[in-house]
Amino acid sequence: MLLAGVTHAEWYQDTQAIMGTRVHVEFYLPDRDDGPQLLNQVMDEMRRIDATFSSYKETSELSRLNREAPNGWTEVSPELFDLLSKAHQVSKLTDGAFDVTYASVGRYYDYREAKAPDAQLIAKAVQGINYRYVEQDVQTRRVRYSRPEVYVALGGIAKGHAVDRGIALLQRAGVAHASVSAGGDSRIIGDRLGQPWSVGIQHPRAEDKMSAVLPLVDTAVSTSGDYERFFEEDGVRYHHILDPDTGRSATGAWSVTILGPDATFTDGLSTSVFVLGPEHGLALIDRLPGIDAIIIDPQGQLLFSADLMELSSD
Repeated sequence: MLLAGVTHAEWYQDTQAIMGTRVHVEFYLPDRDDGPQLLNQVMDEMRRIDATFSSYKETSELSRLNREAPNGWTEVSPELFDLLSKAHQVSKLTDGAFDVTYASVGRYYDYREAKAPDAQLIAKAVQGINYRYVEQDVQTRRVRYSRPEVYVALGGIAKGHAVDRGIALLQRAGVAHASVSAGGDSRIIGDRLGQPWSVGIQHPRAEDKMSAVLPLVDTAVSTSGDYERFFEEDGVRYHHILDPDTGRSATGAWSVTILGPDATFTDGLSTSVFVLGPEHGLALIDRLPGIDAIIIDPQGQLLFSADLMELSSD
């Protein structure tokens, strides 16, 4: 925790390991002494979301859905129903480049043990990949999977959701200057008292280097990269961002960074654009108002969406 002033704290920050990643919270709170409690509340919210939406935890609501939905309609919480609805919207927008059913194949990859499923298993499991197989009944708030092979993971959107929830909690408490991040997803409100916040884009091939540092105010930013969870075998990099069409690691980029108004949306879009690749990905972003992208392609070059290109040329 950072303390400023003699009688009270103004800047508060904390970093913890939650959701399998680094969660960092920082905010400005003058003339009040409830900063530590707010920090704890945000971290507790992150842990609650992890416990609800993790496909790795047998007790999570998502794991229950994966067990029950292949057998018929299953009632879920409003929060899970809403997040699945948002995922569906991103899938439609990106023509299926974003697809939470990627895990129908993705669950058979083990990046820690450096194991990939064989071609026969991929061919069978990929039959479960199609976001349309996750059916939702708005009237009864129920969900079912229309094929038995379907398995859902929310890793491409849940961290952004968690970041947005953390920011909303701070805003309700009257905080006007804050940054909340979970892995590659961040959301910023306000500035750093006259200066922008700085968010770095990790160099995809050098852990201790940044490819760019972005000065940001009132922005969400999400980065998806092939360096987050991966292993290499016979010159092939197997990473966790799978192409829904093939069930294999997408190869069109090294990393994709998306800037926009909320982290749930930027989280889903960064995965989508990574799968689409630079040409189709930038064409999509340039059609979306208020959304920008920075792509590092397989040659290590930085590519920018049209609005960012205009800003850099001014």
